[in-house]
Amino acid sequence: MIKVELKDGSIMEIEQGSKIIDVAKRISEGLARMTMAGKIDGQVQDLRYEINKDCKLEILTFDSLDGKKAYWHTTSHVMAQAVKRLFPNAKLAIGPAIDDGFYYDFDVDKPFTDEDKQKIEVEMKKIIKENLPIERFVLPKNEALELMKDEPYKIELIEDLPEGEEISFYKQGEFVDLCAGPHLESTGKLKTVKILSSSGAYWRGNEKNKMLQRIYAISFPKASQLEEHIYKLEEAKKRDHKKLGKELDLFMMSPEGPGFPFFLPKGMVLRNILEDYWRKIHKQYGYVEIKTPMILNEELWHRSGHWDHYKENMYTTKIDDVDFGIKPMNCPGGMIVYKRDMHSYKELPIRAGELGLVHRHEKSGELNGLFRVRCFTQDDAHIFCMPEQIEQEIKGVISLVDEVYGKFGFEYTIELSTRPEDSMGSDELWEMAEGALGKVLKDLGKEYELNEGDGAFYGPKIDFHIKDCLGRDWQCGTIQLDFQMPERFDLTYIGEDGEKHRPVMLHRVIFGSIERFIGIITEHFAGAFPVWLAPVQVKILPISDAHIDYAKKVQEELESEGLRIELDDRNEKIGYKIREAQLEKVPYMLVLGEKEMESGTVGVRNRKQGDIGAIPVKDFIAKVKEEVENFVI
Repeated sequence: MIKVELKDGSIMEIEQGSKIIDVAKRISEGLARMTMAGKIDGQVQDLRYEINKDCKLEILTFDSLDGKKAYWHTTSHVMAQAVKRLFPNAKLAIGPAIDDGFYYDFDVDKPFTDEDKQKIEVEMKKIIKENLPIERFVLPKNEALELMKDEPYKIELIEDLPEGEEISFYKQGEFVDLCAGPHLESTGKLKTVKILSSSGAYWRGNEKNKMLQRIYAISFPKASQLEEHIYKLEEAKKRDHKKLGKELDLFMMSPEGPGFPFFLPKGMVLRNILEDYWRKIHKQYGYVEIKTPMILNEELWHRSGHWDHYKENMYTTKIDDVDFGIKPMNCPGGMIVYKRDMHSYKELPIRAGELGLVHRHEKSGELNGLFRVRCFTQDDAHIFCMPEQIEQEIKGVISLVDEVYGKFGFEYTIELSTRPEDSMGSDELWEMAEGALGKVLKDLGKEYELNEGDGAFYGPKIDFHIKDCLGRDWQCGTIQLDFQMPERFDLTYIGEDGEKHRPVMLHRVIFGSIERFIGIITEHFAGAFPVWLAPVQVKILPISDAHIDYAKKVQEELESEGLRIELDDRNEKIGYKIREAQLEKVPYMLVLGEKEMESGTVGVRNRKQGDIGAIPVKDFIAKVKEEVENFVI
């Protein structure tokens, strides 16, 4: 018998060779019906996986992302099977699960039409009804190549695999696909499916390769879940930050600078509010601000390790026949700033923040508004501390995260990411670093998911995923514990014993990228920013030319109190002006006519509530300022 530790900490004894699905059935038949896959010692495995040693086991249902991905990956094979039935000459590429569904890439003679996609969806539903058993088998490389001889893209993938490795396949009915899994037990375990869209996609994401046809789709165990998802997709279209950015005059993109956003006056107001708040809150938390150069010589990037791990994403240039790198991150500049002086233990921790503009080469097909750009501003900070200060500093950053995200009404989840394959440093340092991050989260009572192998190359990290009003997750903040870079840059401080010691370094961001964060909050608020964030807080609308002088007087009074005002003195009907202001999503409109002019009041309209009546100017100012000061959402 072997022992399996379940997620709740309980121990179950099972026979050697038992499968994950067998364990789920022992817990309950209901759980087994909902089980999509399992996680053995942090690694996602197929339901058919045989357990042959003591381990930790997490049963994955559709409620977990890994469970969803097993469900979606299975559905992607159903889609590929449907395409092969309808278009026998189609060649298969890849069909992974992604965070919001799945896709499959096909090499076909012409793009899929809407009619084609409808037929594919109908065929997928047939395959699900057929309830085909899904079987896994493995072959040596030569037999795998023979099996896939008519699938050139699969051949290429197999040839890239190392010699001697057994290669896994999944079979359902007449359909066989090269795949590592995991998958459900049969196509009948799938329920509702929906094809969402199609587009062109280069094979392996390389524009030098052939353009394939990609079909995106989604599936769920319940029809109600699909309906909710479709509603969210429609709502997301309305909230698309690229559309709202144009309508609200926040930012623009231009073919003269693909991936390089242009911020317009109103967008700059929003951006400056965020940056001013960032500076204010960081000062309260004991940070100093620095600024480091955008271009530094190549030797520095070799020293930091970024050249070996990141050079494909870097832009480079030559100055006086010397190679330079345009910085993709701010850390090496922070090392140089620290190293300029000898530091004492009494100075530590040093918390140095930087709103640093970085550049990263992203493929043109991956650019997406402000979400994926080629230059962006990281709200970076590097904390240099003694080993015994690590836990307290991490707690301080988490406290800062709580305060900042709370201002926007964001809740968040946490991931702890551990050592990747491509990493630097000893096993002992990695174990110490991972242990320190895990201990802090436990001490604070923070729940977290373990993300095995997804740490930075120089250290483990805590990632914060904020949840927007549509329930979408956005990874923004991060804390990365780094023992490596202080070593590579020979950073030291003088300890209480008078000897030199090595500091520990924390990398951290809160917004992540100012540009991306603006995209996120634009969609979260659907462009209707709360008063404290709105580029224009109040729009003054005189009813006629006779009221313009009074309107200008009110404007002066409000602006003298620091409020952001626009005066609409066009010769238009008041109803038209109100509708325009509503479309611009201005929080407050002040309608000024004869009555307001005589009484020294303002007729207040709220973006959400409509007309809320006439009130004295000073009372209105106090109301708006209170909302701003209290970060009312």
